[in-house]
Amino acid sequence: MNPLRLLKLIARNGRFAEPAPPAPPEDPALHLPSSLRGSVQVRHVDTGSCNGCEIELGAAFGGVYDVERYGARLVASPRHADVLAVTGVVTHNMVEPLLRTVEATPQPRVVIAIGDCARDCGLFAGAYGVAGSVSDIVDVDITVPGCPPHPAAIVAALRQVTGR
Repeated sequence: MNPLRLLKLIARNGRFAEPAPPAPPEDPALHLPSSLRGSVQVRHVDTGSCNGCEIELGAAFGGVYDVERYGARLVASPRHADVLAVTGVVTHNMVEPLLRTVEATPQPRVVIAIGDCARDCGLFAGAYGVAGSVSDIVDVDITVPGCPPHPAAIVAALRQVTGR
């Protein structure tokens, strides 16, 4: 399409994008570091999930929900992360890797337990391979309920951290 024609179309019709939803209300019970306001780097850790939460986490970072516009970006290394997004129950084999990942993440950091399994073991409570929920192993700052949680709920949790 001709760029000049496109500019004329935009001038005539205006913007079509919807405005961002209002920011989530501040939760006084959360003691999140103010130094993380604005933008954060997120490291995802799967500690033994069915992959449902990962699909929704991917959708939250995808084009429709686009959590990056609120200042959250996925990174590959915990050494570069401000936020750990943990999904799934913690299996016996993942206790040590989770502890090492939390230890490798610099302070201040925020740990978010995403999904019912990460929150309270969900369907897998009492299973022989399960060591516990994420909060049984490490300190959790924010929980996102759901099996799997809706991408909008994941976006809302990350917006609480960024304040955007």
